[in-house]
Amino acid sequence: MSYKVKFWGVRGSIACPSPDHVIYGGNTSCVEVEAGGNLIVLDAGTGIRGLGKDMMRRKVASATLLLTHTHWDHINGFPFFAPAFDPNFSLRIMAGHLGGEAGGIRRVLANQMDTPTFPVPLSGLRSVLTFEDFRAGDSFPLFEGVTLRTGKLNHPNNATGYRIEHSGVSVCYVTDTEHDPGHPDDNVLRLIDGADLVIYDSTYTDDEFPAKVGWGHSTWQEGVRLCRAAGVKRLAIFHHDPDHTDAFMERVEDEARRMWPEGALVARDGMELTMA
Repeated sequence: MSYKVKFWGVRGSIACPSPDHVIYGGNTSCVEVEAGGNLIVLDAGTGIRGLGKDMMRRKVASATLLLTHTHWDHINGFPFFAPAFDPNFSLRIMAGHLGGEAGGIRRVLANQMDTPTFPVPLSGLRSVLTFEDFRAGDSFPLFEGVTLRTGKLNHPNNATGYRIEHSGVSVCYVTDTEHDPGHPDDNVLRLIDGADLVIYDSTYTDDEFPAKVGWGHSTWQEGVRLCRAAGVKRLAIFHHDPDHTDAFMERVEDEARRMWPEGALVARDGMELTMA
């Protein structure tokens, strides 16, 4: 069985490369999942640039990109994804948050790369690109032996959560979403039920959250509560606020380990997990 997870970008909102973000990383959302020999990319924030360079080194021939949504911090690395310029590379791009909008995910990515905001249009990419829109809540086989389940998240302009199942192991990617304190999100609980790993939107702390209501994000403590309620094995605290320095994240890590010592970890750029 081959099932691995690697974090290429763990920050939220905006990339923040600085001396204050060396340990945990400053790249925005991008996670690589290898399931049964298939490469799946979750989101295309600035972390996808490093992933793309690594894929070129490994001579990866194809991949599937699953987008939670198309706010800038989740797609602005896409124009710098080197394999997309390789005519020998195939990329399947999927999204479930656009609700049947004309042109779907292809239109959104093309607009991002349209003049005058970027010098190379989407049509200038030389790889074989396919675009697929679905509706959040759909479930379907992604590859032979790999099943994808999806769920609607609570975020401005909508977002989609993912559950990737392979060989009896499940990894969930649940960002960006806002919780209602005291009322666990049923969509999230159904999606993560019994999962081996949940990568969860932990932008804020519970103390910070009241000032951020309506911004579409959650807290690491809510992630712990949800995962415990759903019988999840491990939680990866993810989508760190750009104002949270390494020193701040070290305190979060210490608190999370005390709250759930056997289950909680803080994601860092470059962190790799092998699922079993």
